[in-house]
Amino acid sequence: MTVTTSAYTLAGLIGAGIIFIGARFLVAPRAAAAGYGVQPDLSQRSAGAYLSVKGVRDIASGLFVFILMAAGATHLLGWVILAATIIPVADAAIVLGNGGPKSIAWGVHGLTAAVMLVTAALLLIS
Repeated sequence: MTVTTSAYTLAGLIGAGIIFIGARFLVAPRAAAAGYGVQPDLSQRSAGAYLSVKGVRDIASGLFVFILMAAGATHLLGWVILAATIIPVADAAIVLGNGGPKSIAWGVHGLTAAVMLVTAALLLIS
């Protein structure tokens, strides 16, 4: 397997994963919020609205990955994934700053950031 193939495989998994997470925020917001690491008060209507916004934006972010992959824009995809790494880093900080579980902050968001950095590096050297 070449570096480019490995990078595209990882990028595809990232894109599919974020689309799945976004869909989960729309279909099962309580479970999705718990998986994120911060459980909002879903009895407040506005909390549900914010979770829906997150879901739609996550789906769009995943689609951006697939659009760049389909275009064969390897280096651009690498730069976009590198820039998008700020999202899981900020998510980890948000979880930690709001008393969420450290295991989710580091195990979910931190690991995601690490995988994204590796993927970006592989795409940029391809």
